[in-house]
Amino acid sequence: MYQELFNTVQSLQWDTIDADRKEILKPLISFIQKKTDDHKAINLNFICTHNSRRSHLAQIWAQAAASYFSIAGVYCYSGGTETTALFPKVAETLADQGFKVFSIADTANPVYAIRYDDNSLPVIGFSKKYDSPFNPDSEFAAIMTCSQADGGCPFIPGAEKRIPITFDDPKISDNTPEQAAVYRERSLQIAEEMFYIFSHIKK
Repeated sequence: MYQELFNTVQSLQWDTIDADRKEILKPLISFIQKKTDDHKAINLNFICTHNSRRSHLAQIWAQAAASYFSIAGVYCYSGGTETTALFPKVAETLADQGFKVFSIADTANPVYAIRYDDNSLPVIGFSKKYDSPFNPDSEFAAIMTCSQADGGCPFIPGAEKRIPITFDDPKISDNTPEQAAVYRERSLQIAEEMFYIFSHIKK
């Protein structure tokens, strides 16, 4: 793990998450633990309406957390109920927190490679629908990261389990002086929760 990212991780306080929130995270811990116990691949598809902010943050932090705790066979994906674009402030925030972010395709729906170390496959970040060919079509958990997608998408084909873990949308800060702080705070909240989840997986 890159040193700057490691420093960010060391600043996280995932054991201080409140009890109500820990209850929300339990089903995903159980899903991952069961797959680990059965020596099966752990496919996690984080889903939000536009696949532009929260679902990407959750996908990337979850993949980094799995690596940090040496949980094998974890494959993290993200998707939306529609395709838009990965919001540039998300990529900027992740870079500020220690990830290395590279632009692969500078188009209306840009494609990024996001790395947490030099010896692991990068996470490929771009906006796509949850059922994109890029994502698994069966044997995965669908983690709903926004209430709009959770309410508007009652059935996810192929999902073994549907788990709502919703986050406030940092988009509310766009075009305000608070934007950088709000994106940083939301990213760190998601990081803490993903690290809490993987810290409870017994190998």
